[in-house]
Amino acid sequence: MKNEPLIIKPKKPKGEDGYKVFSIRIKEELVSQIDEISGKTGHSRNEVIGTFLDYALQMCIVEEDNPEKAD
Repeated sequence: MKNEPLIIKPKKPKGEDGYKVFSIRIKEELVSQIDEISGKTGHSRNEVIGTFLDYALQMCIVEEDNPEKAD
């Protein structure tokens, strides 16, 4: 094996990797359900929550009030 230099590149600062860390407050029952799915699938709690949020955002429709159609 050659004596090649070990190159270590600088780590990107938090927030520059495309991810954002934040906390949420949810019911214990939801945490239990998420943990159950996590255990059954082998995905982390974070991955499961991310999958759920991706799906919800894709399926979400925001209805806007239309004052002209008020009956």
